Amino acid sequence: MTFDIQSIRKQFPVLSREINGYPLAYLDNAASAQKPTAVMDAMKAQTEHAYANVHRGLHTMANEATEAFEAARGKVANYLGAPSEKNIVFTRGATEALNLCAYGLADMIEPGDEIIITQMEHHSNIVPWHFLRERKGAVIRYIPVTEEGALDLDAFKSMLGVKTKIVSVVHMSNVLGTVNPIKQMADWAHAAGAVMIADGTQAAVHMDVDVQDLGVDLYCMTGHKLYGPTAIGALYGTIDILGKMRPFNGGGEMIEDVFEDHVTYADLPYKFEAGTPPILEAIGLGAAIDWVRQFSPEDIRQHEMALYHAARDGLAGMNSVRIIGTTADKGPVLSFNLEGAHAHDVAQILDKYGIAVRAGQHCTQPLMTRYGIHSTARASFGIYNTLDEVDRLVEGVKKCALFLS
Repeated sequence: MTFDIQSIRKQFPVLSREINGYPLAYLDNAASAQKPTAVMDAMKAQTEHAYANVHRGLHTMANEATEAFEAARGKVANYLGAPSEKNIVFTRGATEALNLCAYGLADMIEPGDEIIITQMEHHSNIVPWHFLRERKGAVIRYIPVTEEGALDLDAFKSMLGVKTKIVSVVHMSNVLGTVNPIKQMADWAHAAGAVMIADGTQAAVHMDVDVQDLGVDLYCMTGHKLYGPTAIGALYGTIDILGKMRPFNGGGEMIEDVFEDHVTYADLPYKFEAGTPPILEAIGLGAAIDWVRQFSPEDIRQHEMALYHAARDGLAGMNSVRIIGTTADKGPVLSFNLEGAHAHDVAQILDKYGIAVRAGQHCTQPLMTRYGIHSTARASFGIYNTLDEVDRLVEGVKKCALFLS
């Protein structure tokens, strides 16, 4: 590999922390990743030397802040393979991006029109479509998930028809780790005349994403899982689709002119960015992208998947463990249950040994229902995790089995 894991870990100060007398093993990256010093330093430097509101100011610091903010937009565009910065709208995260999609596309929905999503979606890609069900009479249809955790693509193809207006699918599941065939699904959706949206919250962290190659109309990502700050994300959209969408918020910055009887909107992407944007957070996201891109995406993937496979194999040897999501094409997310134990109890015992995992429904209640479970424990791996931490996880789950099963 082209990177030194110990050198990487030294760039994350929090990883030197101890929890309950044990070295921290942070395995909750699918919820939010830790931040390298490069990200924190970039935000601190901007705050100390050139903080000002962006765009309309004419003084030096306003110009410097605007340049840094727009440079970050360019980094996001390049990271996602977008043709231009005009295709990138800054949002508070993927949740706001998906809500923007639902609101902006509402005018194309008539009663009885269908929106296709999947059983594995995060609530952020379910609830906004329920708004259109409640307010516009849309019908939501769910692509089934197989026992292994893959989408039933034959079922998806059979759902597509003249009433299909929107298809919105997670690129990589935050519970199953499943990587869905977005490019193929986009082709089928477009053939049916539908808009294709992908939730890239997890995929944009663990995969080399090219939105033009995927052929999607809209693609959402967030910063805090990509080793960047919270409260920042982005929506990629084609110029055609963004041009047709209604603005989500109104106020300053997103307008061209305001009159007593009408308003005109700013050009893309600014018509979707009302008010003062998350300036420091956008700069931090740009710094996170710079930091990640010093490594080979394939090297990162091999490292993270080696951790996943070691953890999966270690837990698969336990008769009392059920692993949820076993497809071959997946990312470094391992969800599991321990027979006779609640996932919350598992997480709390692991925490006693300094091991941080997530437990609960992971904002995927329909998926939990599909598997007939209430919750799972979830270990999710990032660039700074090690095989020693995986060994500690496996040993920790064995201790949980002794205590709880």
